[in-house]
Amino acid sequence: MAEGEDMQTFTSIMDALVRISTSMKNMEKELLCPVCQEMYKQPLVLPCTHNVCQACAREVLGQQGYIGHGGDPSSEPTSPASTPSTRSPRLSRRTLPKPDRLDRLLKSGFGTYPGRKRGTLHPQVIMFPCPACQGDVELGERGLAGLFRNLTLERVVERYRQSVSVGGAILCQLCKPPPLEATKGCTECRATFCNECFKLFHPWGTQKAQHEPTLPTLSFRPKGLMCPDHKEEVTHYCKTCQRLVCQLCRVRRTHSGHKITPVLSAYQALKDKLTKSLTYILGNQDTVQTQICELEETVRHTEVSGQQAKEEVSQLVRGLGAVLEEKRASLLQAIEECQQERLARLSAQIQEHRSLLDGSGLVGYAQEVLKETDQPCFVQAAKQLHNRIARATEALQTFRPAASSSFRHCQLDVGREMKLLTELNFLRVPEAPVIDTQRTFAYDQIFLCWRLPPHSPPAWHYTVEFRRTDVPAQPGPTRWQRREEVRGTSALLENPDTGSVYVLRVRGCNKAGYGEYSEDVHLHTPPAPVLHFFLDGRWGASRERLAISKDQRAVRSVPGLPLLLAAERLLTGCHLSVDVVLGDVAVTQGRSYWACAVDPASYLVKVGVGLESKLQESFQGAPDVISPRYDPDSGHDSGAEDATVEASPPFAFLTIGMGKILLGSGASSNAGLTGRDGPAASCTVPLPPRLGICLDYERGRVSFLDAVSFRGLLECPLDCSGPVCPAFCFIGGGAVQLQEPVGTKPERKVTIGGFAKLD
Repeated sequence: MAEGEDMQTFTSIMDALVRISTSMKNMEKELLCPVCQEMYKQPLVLPCTHNVCQACAREVLGQQGYIGHGGDPSSEPTSPASTPSTRSPRLSRRTLPKPDRLDRLLKSGFGTYPGRKRGTLHPQVIMFPCPACQGDVELGERGLAGLFRNLTLERVVERYRQSVSVGGAILCQLCKPPPLEATKGCTECRATFCNECFKLFHPWGTQKAQHEPTLPTLSFRPKGLMCPDHKEEVTHYCKTCQRLVCQLCRVRRTHSGHKITPVLSAYQALKDKLTKSLTYILGNQDTVQTQICELEETVRHTEVSGQQAKEEVSQLVRGLGAVLEEKRASLLQAIEECQQERLARLSAQIQEHRSLLDGSGLVGYAQEVLKETDQPCFVQAAKQLHNRIARATEALQTFRPAASSSFRHCQLDVGREMKLLTELNFLRVPEAPVIDTQRTFAYDQIFLCWRLPPHSPPAWHYTVEFRRTDVPAQPGPTRWQRREEVRGTSALLENPDTGSVYVLRVRGCNKAGYGEYSEDVHLHTPPAPVLHFFLDGRWGASRERLAISKDQRAVRSVPGLPLLLAAERLLTGCHLSVDVVLGDVAVTQGRSYWACAVDPASYLVKVGVGLESKLQESFQGAPDVISPRYDPDSGHDSGAEDATVEASPPFAFLTIGMGKILLGSGASSNAGLTGRDGPAASCTVPLPPRLGICLDYERGRVSFLDAVSFRGLLECPLDCSGPVCPAFCFIGGGAVQLQEPVGTKPERKVTIGGFAKLD
């Protein structure tokens, strides 16, 4: 039993050692310098937080042409191994740049040369190409001398070397060849010694005898991290610069106004973050392993998909080759047929001309016929012969080859095809669509319009996503409602919620896949259901001055004779008529909303609502009102004298004139249609592109809004004791356009004069 337990303990220890050894070996790639691909030796921390050996950094700067920026040699203590008299022959000597290279570098602006004074030009900015991130980092004026050594990384490298016994035994740096194994090290001398060499270079009675020996090592580190600028121990951390600083750095102007904390606080905070992150990673090893498996599966799918893509491309190219080959064969066959036809015609012409030669068949036959003396027989035989001779004679006189030798009509123009083949490339996904904000709006429904950028690949169809932003956020990822495979460049979203804010986006799709989403667009829906109605010209509309469009959604007031007479009676005053047009729908319950656009050049227009009965009474004989051009109190319906009236007014109008909206000081607009307003403090605001009217029948309130931003302009009380109709009043020239509904026009239920009728 004891032997079994001992064997189990031994197995556990061996497994632990194997895991530690494997972990250390896996860590080796983190300890390799990106330049020399060897373990770090005196690593320096670059401003981009990557590390590089000090010797490698000097070599890189030398290759870049920087001279004298590899660090301050006086900052490093001299060691017996580095002095000329005691340098070991086995140590490699650094080769200095050639004189011609030095002269070229000095003349190009690096360093100093005769005729140039120090400090006369701007300080040289030293750029270091980081081999890890492939970016250029700025080292400042002092170059490598202004960088910190990564002492922690040096300790990790040393522990790793000791754990895996990398490099074997450490040899004495002062022995004559062959060197002995080192037994001691000296931090002050920065060298390793055997027993004899240590005694030789640390004689009794000298200052060096006070040096304390250490274990032999290949990397000698200072006792603490020193500021490279002032050679003082660092005590603080600048959060703004993300750099360790000493006491002198802290009081310098360079860090004035920066957030500086003690290094202990920075150490504790960073250690806690690192510990927390490491604990999370170690606690989710199953997740890491799952993701690794997923990535490996992705790699396999990538290999299979890549091979399939290669086969598809090869098959398509072979198909193009087959089509070209088939086309080539058909074109060559057509040329061959044309060639044979021409050759046949030319051969026949040659035979015909050969028959005209002396002694040939036709000429010999003609000569024999001419010998005939019997006149009737001669006439009978010579008639046909004469025709043949005549044709031959004509052919000689008007000689022309029976066929052309040129095949210019068989030339091919393959410029377009060559361009297409040259531009043949892989299909890219569509770029992010651009939302057309001028045509996108929300009314009874939401209409979204977009377009692709000019050089974007085509899209086969689109996906529109939308969601409400004014609902409480649900836990988890944001949920979008989606409309798939939308054809064209517009979409209609039906039945949106009133008084809500929708965010919409769209992306295209083709054979290559889905493209990027467009920028989000936010749309406000009307605060109440949209009221559909038309303009009714049967009540109060003067056909001489009001022109209603055929679709009954626009009306224009044309100034006539009264305005011309007013122009002639400038000094005596004039009277203008009020022209009114109503909507053909009366509201008897609930909340309703509609929008319209007023021509900015309109002289005076009133937009609002009123009791149907009161409006009809006013239409029976509406008296003239004094022109607001000469009345300083006209133009708005929020009079101060109406503030004392307790009953709600039968009308509520918003006054628009010359591109401005006139707002009164009161909160209600209860002036009569034909009365005059009293004096009241008023202000004007710019006319928006569209005006919105929201009627709350139960509350007896009317709100006027900017229909684009849904910003409130005015809220008025209204007498809702009966049916209420939309109304539009004109004084002088003006025009109003009702906003078209986005969706299908429903059946209109009209309430006029107390009875309902279905159109």
